[in-house]
Amino acid sequence: MGVFQIVWVALRAILGDRVRLGVENLALRQQLLVLQRSVKCPQLRKRERIFWVWLSRLWSGWRCVLLIVQPDTVIRWHRQGFQLYWRWKSRSKLGRPQIDAEFRELIRRMSRDNLTWGAPRIRSEPHLLGYDVAESTVAKYMVHGLKPP
Repeated sequence: MGVFQIVWVALRAILGDRVRLGVENLALRQQLLVLQRSVKCPQLRKRERIFWVWLSRLWSGWRCVLLIVQPDTVIRWHRQGFQLYWRWKSRSKLGRPQIDAEFRELIRRMSRDNLTWGAPRIRSEPHLLGYDVAESTVAKYMVHGLKPP
């Protein structure tokens, strides 16, 4: 055990009941604020929902002091937040990956220097070096309009 862990365990043993009491007091005060603000039924704002989700993750005794909504509601909020996070995290990058400017310039230079080469031949040269690009991409970046001598 490191020194930090020993100090942390000692602080938790000394202040454990006080911290637990403080967190419970904070949770009850937050509910009172919601009830004072609400006229007919309690309407929790987004930041208050986030507060309860975080409190449910950090404090094991959160269910016993929750009075204005059901504990299942807080768990549902947590699941919705988790779904939103992973939807954002795994969003797809739209479109094809961009070709480097250096590679585009290489295609243009090869098409200017070798007027008789078409897209298949220009594509095969970088392919030998390990660059895999579609023939249509090569044709897109080739210099057009020049006629062979």
